[in-house]
Amino acid sequence: MKSIKDISQLKIGYVPTTQSLEAIADRGRFCNYAKKKGIKFEIADPNETYDLVVVTAGGDISVWSKYQKGNAKIIYDQVDSYLAIPDFDIKGALRGLAKFFSGQHRSLQLSYKKAIQNMSKRADAVSCASEVQKKDFILHNKNVHVILDVHNDLTQNIKKDYTAKKPFNLVWEGLPVTLHHFFEIRDVLKSVNSQQEICLHIVTNLEYYQYLRKYGKRNTIDMCRKIFDHVYLYDWNIQLASTIICACDMAIIPISPNDSFAMGKPSNKLLLFWKMGMPTITTATPAYVHAMDQANLDMACQTKSEWSEKLLKYMNDETARRGAGEKGKAYTDSFFSDENAIAQWDNLIQSVFE
Repeated sequence: MKSIKDISQLKIGYVPTTQSLEAIADRGRFCNYAKKKGIKFEIADPNETYDLVVVTAGGDISVWSKYQKGNAKIIYDQVDSYLAIPDFDIKGALRGLAKFFSGQHRSLQLSYKKAIQNMSKRADAVSCASEVQKKDFILHNKNVHVILDVHNDLTQNIKKDYTAKKPFNLVWEGLPVTLHHFFEIRDVLKSVNSQQEICLHIVTNLEYYQYLRKYGKRNTIDMCRKIFDHVYLYDWNIQLASTIICACDMAIIPISPNDSFAMGKPSNKLLLFWKMGMPTITTATPAYVHAMDQANLDMACQTKSEWSEKLLKYMNDETARRGAGEKGKAYTDSFFSDENAIAQWDNLIQSVFE
């Protein structure tokens, strides 16, 4: 058995989400761990032999689920909730075909959900990002670890001033393909704005691909105009994102309750805002409700009326906003430090060699 002390001697292959390694699923997960520990790795080639392969959601699992070279151990790092998607979901049913015809998968696997299950079974361990995801993965692999993203490169600024400005400034950060969730609270924003003027600041990419990250190019501003009248759009930039966010008064994270994939997502975005001391109102997903409970906060909304009530409450209460921001930051500082994440990756890698 190799101990954790021997990991620097392993030949490690990494199957990235993006070749640039700039996606948060790369730089905020294994790549961050490897950098902090001084561990060398290479972009994995299925024709090569490795001691350890880390396969991300961006990997060709039609290939890596069948990888058997040498005595290689495989960690499947999957942070998306594809296993939560119902079998009858049309988009989910077509995803396997799309992966094949777009060239992302070498072999045709009609069911992408089944492909993920097969990859999970082949893996010696699975790392995911929420307890909800763990319940799905553990049906296919008994060695499942929950590890959240590390956002240290994005939290260069911390909110200190909780004085509200006029108009009141709400902020959201994320991928443009998820902006459609704002339609859930579009009427709420209009109603609140009729009582107290608000502006919505969106930090994201100015352009995006609607399908498979390569088809259906769209301009983000077109989606923003459908969401709300008073929107400011900022191109996502790792140096400026936290400055823009902390200059706003409060963050919001709406999620469509009918989207099982999104409802199963982890609390990464909420924790990112909390690390910056941002008071944040969210949809009541399982992960967000759990985090709110742990931080002793009540800012997750089940209904549109709750969205309206909580927005107006916190917009008009500086003390409540400050308390929420400070509680969120204290929670993340205590339980989601870089040191904790490194220890979790240590345990994960050690587990596949026991």
